[in-house]
Amino acid sequence: MTAIYTASATATGDGRNGHVRSSDGVLEFDLAIPKEMGGPGGALTNPEQLFAAGYAACFHSALKRVASAQKVTLTDTAITVDVGIGQLPSGGFGLSVEIEAELPGLSEEQATAVLEAAHQLCPYSNATRGNVEVKLTVA
Repeated sequence: MTAIYTASATATGDGRNGHVRSSDGVLEFDLAIPKEMGGPGGALTNPEQLFAAGYAACFHSALKRVASAQKVTLTDTAITVDVGIGQLPSGGFGLSVEIEAELPGLSEEQATAVLEAAHQLCPYSNATRGNVEVKLTVA
């Protein structure tokens, strides 16, 4: 694959309790480990939230592209991505993903077809396929 765009970000400080900044300075955040993972939590983001936001935006674009190609009209759609983190039996950590699509006006059959096709197109879905459990649902 030849990349048509490359994003770059740098993490500094104390990892999950550190700081991240994109190379262009558009994104710049302090991070905090969530309370559920033994950290301070609070009003700071974490890597799982950043991954969920990126995946949701990317998947929504893939969904709209697929719907357009299939001549399916979408209105007032939303994609919610939940990213879970937990310990693997091997001792390391892994992620799980749930993608929920709000697709008003579509039949269950249409919604499922568009959702599954978007899952085949989305770069985040392709990057995680076979490595991260991803559950698709229609709201």
